[in-house]
Amino acid sequence: MIRITTKSYSNNPERVLILAHGAGAPMDSSFMESLVAELDRQGVACVRFEFPYMEKRREDGKKRLPDKPSVLLESFRAELDSVRAEVGSHCRLIIGGKSMGGRMASVLASEGVPGVDGVVCFGYPFHPPGKPDRWRTSHLSSVTSPLLIVQGTRDPFGKLEELQAHGAIDGVTRIHWLDGGDHDFRTPARHALNQSDLIRMAAVATRQFVDEEVGSSGSGFAQVMVSLPADLD
Repeated sequence: MIRITTKSYSNNPERVLILAHGAGAPMDSSFMESLVAELDRQGVACVRFEFPYMEKRREDGKKRLPDKPSVLLESFRAELDSVRAEVGSHCRLIIGGKSMGGRMASVLASEGVPGVDGVVCFGYPFHPPGKPDRWRTSHLSSVTSPLLIVQGTRDPFGKLEELQAHGAIDGVTRIHWLDGGDHDFRTPARHALNQSDLIRMAAVATRQFVDEEVGSSGSGFAQVMVSLPADLD
């Protein structure tokens, strides 16, 4: 299995995130590269891997549909076991990913696999775009470890107003909203913040979540809206 780790991973890290890619882009997409760089600055070491269908795409350049969920989960579970064996029990090990990768992380956590201290999803696909009646959240109530979702307010897979109308979701510890962000945390042209700003905020929110919720009793469900930083007013 192909893997990319940040430099801090080899330096006895206290916090590690196994970060899975989304359905259409590989583990080294520009979004993933930017996100892991910001996470590393926040003291969260990252391990990236690719699901089998994406590995095949890397080999021959042909685009493929994602593997069936059982294959995706088997691949994720193997990476989890490998990383946990490498970092030891002292390390807080979080699993997560972008879009589909985050969803698979949450499904894996809902199965009660050992070794998971927390889950972080970046741009969770709550429902297919334009189909808010098809929610993909039924398994989340079985997630027992702390779970953070970082979501753009304009994400077509789950917008702020849709989640507000839906109400609290069992199993989700915290939803951190990024103002103006779409599924890739991009903002409108005239917005005060850009994609880089939101990715940085996502990393800060992740570190805060790990410090406050992972390994603690937690504080219950919360939805957090990012406000404009003072230096960007």
